[in-house]
Amino acid sequence: MGYNVAVVGATGLVGSKFIEVLQERNFPVDEIYFFASARSAGKTLKFKDKDVLVEELKEDNIKNKKIDFALFSAGGDTSKEYAPIFAKYNMTVIDNSSAWRMDPTVPLVVPEVNPEDISWHKGIIANPNCSTIQAVVALKPLKEKYGIKRIIYSTYQAVSGAGVSGVADLQNGTTEKFPRNITNNVIPHIDVFLDNGYTKEEIKMVNETRKILHDDDLKVTATTVRVPVYFGHSESINVELNNAFEIEDIFNLYKTAENVVLMDDIENAVFPTALDAAGKDEVFVGRIRRDFSVDNGVNLWVVADNIRKGAASNAIQIAETIIKSK
Repeated sequence: MGYNVAVVGATGLVGSKFIEVLQERNFPVDEIYFFASARSAGKTLKFKDKDVLVEELKEDNIKNKKIDFALFSAGGDTSKEYAPIFAKYNMTVIDNSSAWRMDPTVPLVVPEVNPEDISWHKGIIANPNCSTIQAVVALKPLKEKYGIKRIIYSTYQAVSGAGVSGVADLQNGTTEKFPRNITNNVIPHIDVFLDNGYTKEEIKMVNETRKILHDDDLKVTATTVRVPVYFGHSESINVELNNAFEIEDIFNLYKTAENVVLMDDIENAVFPTALDAAGKDEVFVGRIRRDFSVDNGVNLWVVADNIRKGAASNAIQIAETIIKSK
């Protein structure tokens, strides 16, 4: 059985990755529809061996189609306006923006972590922030076995997380997207600053982690940083567990964790880097070591492709999980 799929924001960085990943994973597509803004409408994009017209995103172009899944990556304002329209016509929206993530009526899903939350969606499912997705995949085995008391995130995020304009700033040495030059530089500023001194990106990681792990009281803090890398977010995650552990047991957890690749042989310089993760859908974990400064502390280094697992692939995995449940 095949499904009719819409890609909303099809001409953008994540939109084009949706198209690529749908083909790579052999997602069972019957019909595919591409939507974008009025200025991009009329273009054609390839899907498998055929050219597909990009249509303007408006209700008249939606209501006469039988769409099973609408994959959104067109920005928060567009999602706020159009996700309910697709849902009104019994189409399941999987939204990559931040618009719906903290809405209590909308599940926020990483299939390896909380697939059970899909069951209560009302037509819209939120895809978490790219930096949160890879983190919670790595945290899930620890939470299940030991419980988690506190998390400290420090991220090193690729420019592609800021879209085409972020990539252009690194390529051209410009400051169109970023407030400071990213070339040969590291910028501790992702998204807007809030009154409390944190950036919106940092607070997203805090709140989304709690929602996905079903723990509103979990102690989480974050510092998110942009680095001059095109693809692949890297994260240092310091975790304080509720219960004692043997470090060998932590290694063994990651040898069998779903969609995780353990890369940890420091004698041979084996640890995850952004280049290791580029173009892949797994989450890579390494540099596992005890944090001797607290009871039951452990340090992890976690890397994933932010446009794939951090965006397009996770959304498509959500759709695959829905199909399997049927």
